[in-house]
Amino acid sequence: MATTLSAALPYLAYSIPTGQFRFSACAALLAVMAAVSFWYVVLPRSPASDILFLAFLAAIVLSRPFAWIYTSPAPVRIDILGHLALIHTGALVALEIRRVEGVQFGFIPRQKEGIIGVRYFFYFLPIGFPLALWLGVAHLIFTPFLFWKTLATFFGFLWVTAFSEEFVFRGLLQQWLTQWTGRPHLALAAASLLYGVAHLPVRGFPNWRMAVVTAVLGYFCGMAYQKGGGIRASMVTHALVVTLWRTMFV
Repeated sequence: MATTLSAALPYLAYSIPTGQFRFSACAALLAVMAAVSFWYVVLPRSPASDILFLAFLAAIVLSRPFAWIYTSPAPVRIDILGHLALIHTGALVALEIRRVEGVQFGFIPRQKEGIIGVRYFFYFLPIGFPLALWLGVAHLIFTPFLFWKTLATFFGFLWVTAFSEEFVFRGLLQQWLTQWTGRPHLALAAASLLYGVAHLPVRGFPNWRMAVVTAVLGYFCGMAYQKGGGIRASMVTHALVVTLWRTMFV
């Protein structure tokens, strides 16, 4: 219950002072977070409930309920607060109730994890970016290099996008597939493929070109996860790729 209520605090802190509070939106937010929070209280710890848990998290993200819950008087996106609450709730449930091990949960990579993450970023470069250019997913641009803006972009993606996606696809999905099949390479391939499939709706469904590129990225992030023994290494690979994508490609 405390996990569910804590997920509503960012909404209350934002919506009440700005006059955006709505009982229906707050109730919807609590319902979503309660379903996540009590998942393993109601259901047993089994492969079936694990798969359904991941599918439920994916359904929440793809249905974009936070865009309706977090309204704003200005033309800015506030729904990131909902995504952060979902990350917080899902991580607590997986780590404290489901008792998932081998994730290496954390926001600050250790030196070894950082080196591994950088290494697989460079392994991805000669494959991933030419592939993206060839498929027309990205186009090279030349803009002034702003160090602080690039650094802020890196940490923003490291602690939000990379953290949440690596937690789900590598820390949970790839690890569970490895345990269920006993075949790490098969688990890596399957998790990478599913990671690509999850990006089919990006910029218009079905965006198979984006799915192909992100599946390749998923493979290198998965390798970083295996070599680093946790998601912090794959987070570095992921965040570096997206940062370069945002600063040099469009």
